[in-house]
Amino acid sequence: MDTTYNVKFWKTGVNVGKRKTTYTVRWELNGREHRQTFVTAALAESFRAGLVSAARKGEAFSLSTGLPVSHISQAAGVTWYDFAIQFVDQLWGRTSANNRRNVAKVLTPVTIALLRSQPTAFKGVDVRRALREYAFNTLRRDQAPPEVALILRWVERNSLTMAAWEDEGVVETVLWAAGTKLDGTPVAASSARRTKRVLNVLFEYALKKKVLKENPLPKGKGAAGAASKTSSAVDKRSLLNKEQAAKLIGWVYARPRGGQRLHTFFAAMYYAGARPEEVVAIDVGDVRLPDADADDQWGELLLHTAHPEVGRQWTNTGEVREQRGLKGRAADDTRTVPCRPALTRILRAHIDKEGLKPGDLLMQGEKGGDLAGSVIRRAWRRARKEVLTPYEFGSPLGRRVYDLRHTCLTNWLNAGVPAATVAEWAGNSVPVLLATYARCIDGQLDDLKQRIEGAGELPDPAAAGV
Repeated sequence: MDTTYNVKFWKTGVNVGKRKTTYTVRWELNGREHRQTFVTAALAESFRAGLVSAARKGEAFSLSTGLPVSHISQAAGVTWYDFAIQFVDQLWGRTSANNRRNVAKVLTPVTIALLRSQPTAFKGVDVRRALREYAFNTLRRDQAPPEVALILRWVERNSLTMAAWEDEGVVETVLWAAGTKLDGTPVAASSARRTKRVLNVLFEYALKKKVLKENPLPKGKGAAGAASKTSSAVDKRSLLNKEQAAKLIGWVYARPRGGQRLHTFFAAMYYAGARPEEVVAIDVGDVRLPDADADDQWGELLLHTAHPEVGRQWTNTGEVREQRGLKGRAADDTRTVPCRPALTRILRAHIDKEGLKPGDLLMQGEKGGDLAGSVIRRAWRRARKEVLTPYEFGSPLGRRVYDLRHTCLTNWLNAGVPAATVAEWAGNSVPVLLATYARCIDGQLDDLKQRIEGAGELPDPAAAGV
């Protein structure tokens, strides 16, 4: 336990101010001074008497809060490291692999900030890896190599107790550490939001277990990280026009190895607006295409599964990708997306060439199975480098594969498809859709300009002889 019996008291200090007088109780634990200020002498003396009485009874004092153990919550009886592991383990079985990974990323810098001293016998990168990849991974913790297990035992011995969260100064220090990169620059605002979200869930669990009496995260506009602002709106510079998309996807098609297979993947994103993890999970049986000689060549895709790539160490199956339901939807829910004639032709040719049948994945890797995310990203980066000008390559234009989805949804909105319909096809809510793509909608701009001009203008002073 993070406690000591080495305590020393001073007389109550009197602070005479211009408007009021306050009274400060000061005491020392192992050479570290603690103080607490009160508005009346009676309150200060009562508080000091309680501290002195506890010391005379031989009661231990918490090094984190400075208070006798009887004066504080159960937080002093459990270390942060042990509680963080307990939190991870109870969360593991009911959360996704991607969320497990995110929780580990958040808890790693927090744990390092809550050490009594920073490690000197180990490299910082090794400590972070040990925490992220083993301590906060329920399945791998007992499989840690000897050198990693040594680091984790050191962390366990040197972790502060949960009582540290009752000290506002410690809370501020920890949040600063969690919101700062190793080079001293702030983390992305989205990362700061994720940290706060994970810690809020952890503290709710701590309250439920009666380890803490209240959530220590600061609240209100002055809260740490409140100044970090993010915009969910798509950067219009990232959107591709038709010519750019054709060149990029066409370059992929011409690749000698796997080009046609990847071309189908990128075309599905560009024309159907599905997420990458949804496209790789499409079953051939869920591709509803008309007969080749039908007059109407519109088909539809039935999406009901996603295969996000999170890393085999975070999944229950040991596979790189995890099988999940659609984002933001109930389990086994299905979303229907229209398949325009251009995509119908591409998918029909792909299915015929690969000899696929219902039950097979539409998009497969070179040796079968899921199409690897690294292959997708590598092909897209190469296509951008070969097709775009140096200026365009250095710009946000199509920088991410996901920008193909953004381009598709923007094209639908600009074509006049109702927002509610686009939201249904995209798997978003209407508010999220409009907040994301409002800056990119310009298909009706000419009509709006004419309406504004039709309202009339002020007379020209020169023509009126003023």
